[in-house]
Amino acid sequence: MKGISIEERAINLAHYIIETKETVRGTAKIFGISKSTVHKDVSERLLKINPALAKDVRKILEENKSERHIRGGMATKMKYLNRKKAG
Repeated sequence: MKGISIEERAINLAHYIIETKETVRGTAKIFGISKSTVHKDVSERLLKINPALAKDVRKILEENKSERHIRGGMATKMKYLNRKKAG
């Protein structure tokens, strides 16, 4: 994402999260930046740039946050299923 402004990056991240319903962690991995940067861009910077877009992203992030315990449980389940298959 080199060569673009911070504002453009924040908008690109927001659109990606809205379109894919991706998590901050997943978005960071795809764009090759830190989770902190993604979070700051879509939570703080985007509010100043485009408040309506920031509101839409906030909805997705809140939804992801409410589901994280389910995702964690599924990840643990898969971990142990894979160990069982390998062992």
